[in-house]
Amino acid sequence: MTEFLQQLINGLALGAIYALIALGYTMVYGVLRFINFAHGDVFMLGAFAGYFLSPLVNKLLPAQSYLGGALVLVLAMAICALIGVVIEYLAYRPLRSRPKLTVLITAIGVSLFIEYTCQNAHVFGAAPHAFPKLIPYTTWNFAGLVLDGNQVIVFATTALLLVALRFIVQKTRMGMAMRAVSFNEPAAALMGVNINSVISFTFGLGSALAGAGGILFAMNYASIDPLMGVQTGLKAFVAAVLGGIGNL
Repeated sequence: MTEFLQQLINGLALGAIYALIALGYTMVYGVLRFINFAHGDVFMLGAFAGYFLSPLVNKLLPAQSYLGGALVLVLAMAICALIGVVIEYLAYRPLRSRPKLTVLITAIGVSLFIEYTCQNAHVFGAAPHAFPKLIPYTTWNFAGLVLDGNQVIVFATTALLLVALRFIVQKTRMGMAMRAVSFNEPAAALMGVNINSVISFTFGLGSALAGAGGILFAMNYASIDPLMGVQTGLKAFVAAVLGGIGNL
């Protein structure tokens, strides 16, 4: 039973990261009805954003501090949100009136472009990188169960982001516009909703969550590489399908 409970804790921590990535898939599908296969690579870019931001943040704040870790997380989310908006603007927006198969093939192309560009020696390189420690390492023991400090951060951060996401979608004007576009895009446009802004915001929000997932994953597994988003993104996509893709 102790081993079962320990693996349950480990699985919930990993599942929380998959949830953040899966929400990006389901939001884009809910609004545009297509799968953004480049989403897993945005998750990877979030991890690398944290990798390069950490030394810069450590110059401003004490190394391995909770405030520094939070700053790296927020900055990585902002960078990934910008990347998501740029991908939508350059790759998907020109194809919005085309068949969904065209957009799907383009999404796969964007994914491959990001992966193999990042493997170039002048970008990130193909070799794994050791992710820096963002926060102090702590553990707690309860009746033979070990709870890692990073796992606690994963649970707390995921819960906070899920509450924030629900508030944005349910309680804000942009969230109402997202729900309107998802339900009936032509009618939403006739009511004055700016479709381009809503779709860009959706991509940015989903990409920010993927960036947060990338930081949390790297904190727990300490090794990142340009192909880390392939398997993780696929598992998160399965989670989105099982949970009801398009349904937050």
